[in-house]
Amino acid sequence: MENKLVTAHIGLRFGMAHLEGALNGGADVAAICDCSEENLRFAGERYGVPEEKRFTDYMDIVRNGRIQAVTVAVPDQLHAGITCALLRAGKHVLCEKPLALTREDVREIIRASDESGKLCMVGQICRFTPAFEKAKSLIDSGVIGEVYYAESEYAHDYMKIVDNWRADPKRHGVIGGGCHAVDLLRWLVGDPIEVFAYGTHKLLPQVPYDDATVAVLKFGGGVIGKVFVSTGCKRDYTMRTLVYGTKGTLICDNTSPSMTLFTAGEDGMAHEPQIIPVELNSHNAAREFEVFAAAVKGERPLETDAREGAKTVEACLSIIESSVTGKIVHPNYDF
Repeated sequence: MENKLVTAHIGLRFGMAHLEGALNGGADVAAICDCSEENLRFAGERYGVPEEKRFTDYMDIVRNGRIQAVTVAVPDQLHAGITCALLRAGKHVLCEKPLALTREDVREIIRASDESGKLCMVGQICRFTPAFEKAKSLIDSGVIGEVYYAESEYAHDYMKIVDNWRADPKRHGVIGGGCHAVDLLRWLVGDPIEVFAYGTHKLLPQVPYDDATVAVLKFGGGVIGKVFVSTGCKRDYTMRTLVYGTKGTLICDNTSPSMTLFTAGEDGMAHEPQIIPVELNSHNAAREFEVFAAAVKGERPLETDAREGAKTVEACLSIIESSVTGKIVHPNYDF
Protein backbone atom coordinates (compact mmCIF):
# COMPACT_ATOMS: atom_id res chain seq x y z
CA MET A 1 0.00 0.00 0.00
CA GLU A 2 1.25 3.48 -0.87
CA ASN A 3 2.57 5.36 2.16
CA LYS A 4 0.72 8.67 1.93
CA LEU A 5 1.88 11.66 3.93
CA VAL A 6 -0.88 12.91 6.23
CA THR A 7 -0.90 16.71 6.10
CA ALA A 8 -2.66 19.81 7.39
CA HIS A 9 -2.49 23.36 6.09
CA ILE A 10 -2.78 26.49 8.23
CA GLY A 11 -3.44 29.84 6.55
CA LEU A 12 -5.47 29.64 3.36
CA ARG A 13 -4.48 32.65 1.34
CA PHE A 14 -0.95 31.93 0.17
CA GLY A 15 -1.28 28.56 1.90
CA MET A 16 -3.74 27.38 -0.74
CA ALA A 17 -0.74 26.85 -3.02
CA HIS A 18 0.72 24.44 -0.46
CA LEU A 19 -2.63 22.70 -0.21
CA GLU A 20 -2.74 22.32 -3.98
CA GLY A 21 0.81 20.98 -4.00
CA ALA A 22 -0.08 18.44 -1.33
CA LEU A 23 -3.14 17.23 -3.23
CA ASN A 24 -1.25 17.05 -6.52
CA GLY A 25 1.49 15.10 -4.76
CA GLY A 26 -0.93 12.50 -3.46
CA ALA A 27 -0.92 13.53 0.20
CA ASP A 28 -3.76 12.66 2.55
CA VAL A 29 -5.05 16.09 3.57
CA ALA A 30 -6.50 15.61 7.04
CA ALA A 31 -7.25 19.24 7.87
CA ILE A 32 -7.24 22.83 6.68
CA CYS A 33 -7.29 25.80 9.03
CA ASP A 34 -7.90 29.52 8.87
CA CYS A 35 -9.34 32.03 11.32
CA SER A 36 -11.53 33.31 8.48
CA GLU A 37 -14.65 31.22 7.84
CA GLU A 38 -14.81 32.73 4.37
CA ASN A 39 -11.27 31.59 3.50
CA LEU A 40 -12.03 28.15 4.91
CA ARG A 41 -15.17 27.76 2.90
CA PHE A 42 -13.56 28.99 -0.31
CA ALA A 43 -10.57 26.66 -0.02
CA GLY A 44 -12.67 23.73 1.13
CA GLU A 45 -15.07 24.04 -1.78
CA ARG A 46 -12.36 24.70 -4.34
CA TYR A 47 -10.27 21.67 -3.35
CA GLY A 48 -12.96 19.33 -2.15
CA VAL A 49 -12.04 19.35 1.54
CA PRO A 50 -15.18 18.41 3.53
CA GLU A 51 -16.50 20.54 6.38
CA GLU A 52 -15.44 18.06 9.07
CA LYS A 53 -11.81 18.70 8.05
CA ARG A 54 -12.08 22.49 8.28
CA PHE A 55 -10.95 24.25 11.47
CA THR A 56 -10.62 27.82 12.71
CA ASP A 57 -8.36 26.93 15.68
CA TYR A 58 -4.87 25.64 14.87
CA MET A 59 -4.83 23.79 18.20
CA ASP A 60 -7.20 21.26 16.65
CA ILE A 61 -4.33 20.40 14.33
CA VAL A 62 -1.77 20.40 17.14
CA ARG A 63 -3.90 17.86 19.03
CA ASN A 64 -4.52 15.60 16.03
CA GLY A 65 -2.11 12.71 16.46
CA ARG A 66 -2.69 11.38 12.95
CA ILE A 67 -1.25 14.44 11.20
CA GLN A 68 2.42 14.12 10.26
CA ALA A 69 3.29 17.33 8.44
CA VAL A 70 1.86 20.85 8.47
CA THR A 71 2.33 23.96 6.34
CA VAL A 72 2.08 27.34 8.07
CA ALA A 73 1.26 30.41 5.96
CA VAL A 74 -0.01 32.98 8.45
CA PRO A 75 1.08 36.56 9.30
CA ASP A 76 4.77 36.62 10.21
CA GLN A 77 4.13 37.59 13.82
CA LEU A 78 2.38 34.24 14.39
CA HIS A 79 5.05 31.97 12.90
CA ALA A 80 6.99 31.25 16.07
CA GLY A 81 4.09 30.34 18.36
CA ILE A 82 2.30 28.09 15.88
CA THR A 83 5.47 26.45 14.54
CA CYS A 84 6.83 25.66 18.00
CA ALA A 85 3.48 24.19 19.13
CA LEU A 86 3.37 21.93 16.06
CA LEU A 87 6.98 20.79 16.39
CA ARG A 88 6.53 19.97 20.06
CA ALA A 89 3.41 17.99 19.18
CA GLY A 90 5.58 15.78 16.97
CA LYS A 91 4.80 17.24 13.54
CA HIS A 92 7.11 18.28 10.73
CA VAL A 93 6.55 21.90 9.69
CA LEU A 94 6.95 23.94 6.53
CA CYS A 95 6.79 27.55 7.74
CA GLU A 96 6.58 30.41 5.29
CA LYS A 97 9.31 33.03 5.21
CA PRO A 98 10.57 34.81 7.19
CA LEU A 99 11.02 32.11 9.83
CA ALA A 100 10.28 34.73 12.52
CA LEU A 101 10.82 38.42 13.19
CA THR A 102 13.24 38.34 16.14
CA ARG A 103 16.41 36.51 17.09
CA GLU A 104 14.70 35.20 20.21
CA ASP A 105 11.89 33.62 18.20
CA VAL A 106 14.14 31.93 15.64
CA ARG A 107 16.21 30.45 18.46
CA GLU A 108 13.04 29.11 20.07
CA ILE A 109 11.98 27.48 16.80
CA ILE A 110 15.42 25.89 16.38
CA ARG A 111 15.24 24.61 19.94
CA ALA A 112 11.78 23.12 19.36
CA SER A 113 12.95 21.41 16.17
CA ASP A 114 16.08 20.02 17.82
CA GLU A 115 14.27 18.76 20.90
CA SER A 116 11.40 17.17 18.96
CA GLY A 117 13.58 15.68 16.26
CA LYS A 118 11.11 16.98 13.67
CA LEU A 119 11.97 18.88 10.51
CA CYS A 120 11.29 22.58 10.20
CA MET A 121 11.58 23.87 6.64
CA VAL A 122 11.48 27.59 5.84
CA GLY A 123 9.59 28.59 2.70
CA GLN A 124 12.32 30.57 0.95
CA ILE A 125 10.36 30.50 -2.29
CA CYS A 126 13.00 32.16 -4.49
CA ARG A 127 15.08 29.00 -4.28
CA PHE A 128 12.31 27.32 -6.28
CA THR A 129 11.86 30.05 -8.89
CA PRO A 130 12.94 28.63 -12.28
CA ALA A 131 15.08 31.62 -13.29
CA PHE A 132 16.91 31.64 -9.97
CA GLU A 133 17.36 27.87 -10.01
CA LYS A 134 18.94 28.25 -13.46
CA ALA A 135 21.15 31.07 -12.20
CA LYS A 136 22.35 28.90 -9.32
CA SER A 137 23.13 26.07 -11.73
CA LEU A 138 25.09 28.35 -14.07
CA ILE A 139 27.07 29.92 -11.22
CA ASP A 140 27.94 26.52 -9.76
CA SER A 141 29.00 25.26 -13.20
CA GLY A 142 31.63 28.00 -13.41
CA VAL A 143 30.34 29.44 -16.67
CA ILE A 144 30.63 33.03 -15.39
CA GLY A 145 33.89 32.33 -13.57
CA GLU A 146 34.56 33.53 -10.04
CA VAL A 147 31.78 35.72 -8.67
CA TYR A 148 32.96 39.12 -7.48
CA TYR A 149 29.69 41.10 -7.21
CA ALA A 150 25.99 40.29 -6.83
CA GLU A 151 22.89 42.35 -6.26
CA SER A 152 19.19 41.73 -5.86
CA GLU A 153 16.18 43.94 -5.26
CA TYR A 154 12.77 43.45 -3.74
CA ALA A 155 10.56 46.05 -5.41
CA HIS A 156 6.92 45.72 -4.41
CA ASP A 157 4.32 48.47 -4.00
CA TYR A 158 2.52 47.78 -0.71
CA MET A 159 0.17 50.77 -1.06
CA LYS A 160 -2.91 48.62 -1.66
CA ILE A 161 -1.98 45.72 0.62
CA VAL A 162 -0.81 47.40 3.82
CA ASP A 163 -2.85 46.04 6.71
CA ASN A 164 -2.31 45.72 10.46
CA TRP A 165 0.21 42.89 10.35
CA ARG A 166 2.24 44.41 7.52
CA ALA A 167 2.32 47.76 9.34
CA ASP A 168 3.67 46.18 12.55
CA PRO A 169 7.03 47.86 13.33
CA LYS A 170 8.55 44.42 13.95
CA ARG A 171 7.78 43.54 10.32
CA HIS A 172 10.18 45.99 8.75
CA GLY A 173 10.13 45.84 4.94
CA VAL A 174 13.64 44.39 4.86
CA ILE A 175 12.64 41.34 6.88
CA GLY A 176 9.03 40.97 5.73
CA GLY A 177 9.65 41.15 1.98
CA GLY A 178 13.31 41.96 1.51
CA CYS A 179 14.21 38.63 3.09
CA HIS A 180 13.56 37.22 -0.39
CA ALA A 181 16.45 39.18 -1.89
CA VAL A 182 18.70 38.60 1.11
CA ASP A 183 18.10 34.86 1.11
CA LEU A 184 18.57 34.67 -2.64
CA LEU A 185 22.04 36.25 -2.41
CA ARG A 186 22.93 34.01 0.52
CA TRP A 187 22.01 31.01 -1.64
CA LEU A 188 23.83 32.23 -4.74
CA VAL A 189 27.07 33.61 -3.27
CA GLY A 190 27.19 32.91 0.50
CA ASP A 191 26.55 34.60 3.83
CA PRO A 192 27.28 38.33 4.14
CA ILE A 193 29.89 38.85 6.84
CA GLU A 194 29.54 42.64 7.01
CA VAL A 195 26.68 44.99 6.15
CA PHE A 196 26.11 48.73 5.96
CA ALA A 197 22.74 50.24 5.12
CA TYR A 198 20.80 53.46 4.61
CA GLY A 199 17.02 53.83 4.76
CA THR A 200 14.42 56.44 3.92
CA HIS A 201 10.68 56.83 4.42
CA LYS A 202 8.78 58.81 1.80
CA LEU A 203 6.06 56.61 0.32
CA LEU A 204 4.09 54.67 2.93
CA PRO A 205 2.82 56.88 5.75
CA GLN A 206 0.82 53.89 7.04
CA VAL A 207 3.96 52.13 8.30
CA PRO A 208 6.40 53.24 11.01
CA TYR A 209 9.50 51.83 9.32
CA ASP A 210 11.59 52.91 6.31
CA ASP A 211 9.91 52.04 3.01
CA ALA A 212 13.18 52.03 1.05
CA THR A 213 16.50 50.58 2.17
CA VAL A 214 19.79 49.97 0.41
CA ALA A 215 22.43 47.71 1.93
CA VAL A 216 26.03 47.17 0.86
CA LEU A 217 27.22 43.67 1.67
CA LYS A 218 30.62 42.10 2.09
CA PHE A 219 30.87 38.34 1.61
CA GLY A 220 33.82 35.98 2.00
CA GLY A 221 36.45 35.59 -0.68
CA GLY A 222 36.44 39.23 -1.72
CA VAL A 223 32.84 39.18 -3.00
CA ILE A 224 30.77 42.34 -2.56
CA GLY A 225 27.10 43.01 -3.18
CA LYS A 226 23.98 45.07 -2.68
CA VAL A 227 20.36 44.58 -1.67
CA PHE A 228 17.69 47.18 -2.42
CA VAL A 229 14.27 46.95 -0.80
CA SER A 230 11.37 49.24 -1.67
CA THR A 231 7.87 48.52 -0.39
CA GLY A 232 6.36 51.72 -1.76
CA CYS A 233 7.92 51.91 -5.22
CA LYS A 234 5.77 52.88 -8.20
CA ARG A 235 6.52 50.05 -10.58
CA ASP A 236 5.67 46.41 -11.27
CA TYR A 237 6.72 43.84 -8.70
CA THR A 238 10.18 42.44 -9.43
CA MET A 239 13.20 40.79 -7.91
CA ARG A 240 15.73 41.77 -10.55
CA THR A 241 19.03 40.08 -9.76
CA LEU A 242 22.51 40.44 -11.28
CA VAL A 243 25.55 38.28 -10.67
CA TYR A 244 28.93 39.37 -12.05
CA GLY A 245 31.79 36.91 -12.51
CA THR A 246 35.29 37.05 -13.95
CA LYS A 247 34.09 35.28 -17.12
CA GLY A 248 30.55 36.54 -17.49
CA THR A 249 27.40 38.09 -16.07
CA LEU A 250 23.86 36.87 -15.33
CA ILE A 251 20.78 39.10 -15.37
CA CYS A 252 17.48 37.59 -14.28
CA ASP A 253 14.28 38.15 -12.32
CA ASN A 254 11.24 36.23 -11.17
CA THR A 255 8.65 37.75 -13.51
CA SER A 256 10.22 37.47 -16.97
CA PRO A 257 10.13 34.48 -19.37
CA SER A 258 13.86 34.72 -20.06
CA MET A 259 17.21 35.56 -18.50
CA THR A 260 20.39 36.98 -20.02
CA LEU A 261 23.84 35.40 -19.91
CA PHE A 262 26.98 37.25 -21.00
CA THR A 263 30.19 35.28 -21.41
CA ALA A 264 33.67 36.25 -22.61
CA GLY A 265 36.22 34.67 -24.91
CA GLU A 266 39.82 33.89 -24.07
CA ASP A 267 40.71 37.45 -25.01
CA GLY A 268 38.37 38.72 -22.28
CA MET A 269 36.02 40.32 -24.75
CA ALA A 270 32.28 39.78 -24.15
CA HIS A 271 30.33 37.64 -26.61
CA GLU A 272 26.85 38.51 -27.79
CA PRO A 273 24.44 37.89 -24.89
CA GLN A 274 22.52 34.62 -24.75
CA ILE A 275 18.80 34.89 -24.05
CA ILE A 276 17.79 31.81 -22.08
CA PRO A 277 14.07 30.96 -21.90
CA VAL A 278 12.79 30.08 -18.42
CA GLU A 279 9.46 28.96 -17.00
CA LEU A 280 7.43 31.72 -15.37
CA ASN A 281 6.65 30.69 -11.80
CA SER A 282 7.55 33.37 -9.26
CA HIS A 283 5.87 31.58 -6.33
CA ASN A 284 6.49 27.90 -6.97
CA ALA A 285 4.86 26.69 -3.76
CA ALA A 286 3.94 23.31 -5.27
CA ARG A 287 7.63 22.55 -5.84
CA GLU A 288 8.38 23.89 -2.37
CA PHE A 289 5.91 21.43 -0.85
CA GLU A 290 7.28 18.61 -2.99
CA VAL A 291 10.76 19.16 -1.57
CA PHE A 292 9.36 19.35 1.97
CA ALA A 293 7.45 16.08 1.55
CA ALA A 294 10.51 14.33 0.14
CA ALA A 295 12.60 15.47 3.11
CA VAL A 296 9.96 14.27 5.59
CA LYS A 297 9.98 10.86 3.87
CA GLY A 298 13.77 10.72 4.08
CA GLU A 299 14.21 10.88 0.30
CA ARG A 300 16.43 13.96 0.32
CA PRO A 301 18.19 16.24 2.81
CA LEU A 302 16.45 19.42 3.96
CA GLU A 303 18.44 22.40 2.72
CA THR A 304 16.31 25.26 4.07
CA ASP A 305 15.96 24.10 7.65
CA ALA A 306 15.36 26.32 10.68
CA ARG A 307 19.02 27.27 11.01
CA GLU A 308 19.17 28.28 7.35
CA GLY A 309 16.05 30.39 7.82
CA ALA A 310 17.53 31.90 10.97
CA LYS A 311 20.63 33.03 9.06
CA THR A 312 18.48 34.97 6.61
CA VAL A 313 16.62 36.61 9.51
CA GLU A 314 19.94 37.49 11.12
CA ALA A 315 21.23 39.11 7.93
CA CYS A 316 17.99 41.12 7.59
CA LEU A 317 18.05 42.28 11.21
CA SER A 318 21.68 43.32 10.77
CA ILE A 319 20.73 45.46 7.75
CA ILE A 320 17.94 47.11 9.73
CA GLU A 321 20.27 47.71 12.67
CA SER A 322 22.85 49.33 10.42
CA SER A 323 20.27 51.60 8.77
CA VAL A 324 19.16 52.81 12.22
CA THR A 325 22.58 53.20 13.86
CA GLY A 326 24.62 54.26 10.85
CA LYS A 327 27.25 51.69 11.79
CA ILE A 328 28.71 48.63 10.11
CA VAL A 329 27.19 45.43 11.51
CA HIS A 330 28.66 41.93 11.46
CA PRO A 331 25.89 39.29 11.44
CA ASN A 332 26.19 36.50 13.99
CA TYR A 333 25.19 33.19 12.43
CA ASP A 334 25.86 31.10 15.52
CA PHE A 335 22.56 29.28 15.87
